[in-house]
Amino acid sequence: MDKDVRSKSPGFCPRCKMKLVANLPDPEEFRLDLETLPRVARPGRTTHLRLALHHPKTGEVVRDFELLHERLFHLFVISDDLSFFAHDHPTQNPDGSFLLPIVLPKPAAYRVVADTYPKNATPQFLAKTIITPGARFATPKLPPSLGPQSGLNLTVELETEPKQPIAGQETLLFFRLKPADGLQQYLAAWGHMLVASQDLIDVVHDHPLYVDGVSPPDLKKQWPSQIQFNIIFPRETTYRVWVQFQRERVVNTVAFNIPVKALR
Repeated sequence: MDKDVRSKSPGFCPRCKMKLVANLPDPEEFRLDLETLPRVARPGRTTHLRLALHHPKTGEVVRDFELLHERLFHLFVISDDLSFFAHDHPTQNPDGSFLLPIVLPKPAAYRVVADTYPKNATPQFLAKTIITPGARFATPKLPPSLGPQSGLNLTVELETEPKQPIAGQETLLFFRLKPADGLQQYLAAWGHMLVASQDLIDVVHDHPLYVDGVSPPDLKKQWPSQIQFNIIFPRETTYRVWVQFQRERVVNTVAFNIPVKALR
């Protein structure tokens, strides 16, 4: 699923631990259908999201998937003001579709992003939108937020290199975790990151490239304290970056707002 990982010999991806696949087919975008049950998703009430992936040539519902980080389907739900974030995993039905109950907390437009890998194809990263009654469709103006963020049992500090990220150029994101004792892998990775532009046009799901300065399979320490992600921000705007780390069986989710400038 990590497109930049390549090898000259058989092995496993250092980020997601998936077996490397030779001779992947050419990328084709599958169709994602999203249905809400009930049809009108009302804020504050449980809504069931029914999702189905369709083959681009046959139109048939896909039933067979590869595991991605221990799950068949990763689903992200983000409100248009970026105040609500959820990373969850729908349950597959016998007909191949997936179902997830969720409570959407407020009137808003919600971006629903699916990350999944149909067998004999390539990984798919597809998005749909849900609009609840009363939505105002306002793009937020995110203020910079780069200071330490506290999760449930973990504090996360961020340092970027360069200090001012430039659109179209690689930025290194160093997340330092305190305390580090008790840190565990979450869904077969030392961390998960979702990046969204403030207008929700750009969305990226990624995993660590280095942990304490080495690639994850070479890590010897029991509890790493620095997790590094590398990313190329597509354009000049502010991005919200959610990161998730697990410590003592508790998943910590924190967010940073990173302004990105164009090269002058």
